[in-house]
Amino acid sequence: MINNSIPEDIIKIQKKLIILEKDSRNYKKYTKILAKHVKSYTMKKRVNSHIKTIESIEKIEKENN
Repeated sequence: MINNSIPEDIIKIQKKLIILEKDSRNYKKYTKILAKHVKSYTMKKRVNSHIKTIESIEKIEKENN
């Protein structure tokens, strides 16, 4: 996840939500699916950020030694 663009699967779900009627059964189903996708996407970004932070700290420690 080098770039900060929104994944294609999240965009597809959002497009599907646009055509559905609010408070319908399918609308509720797709909002739950969207929430899962967004949650996993943000978790991946968070993990990658933590990894980059750890790598930069290790790099700084190596340079200081």
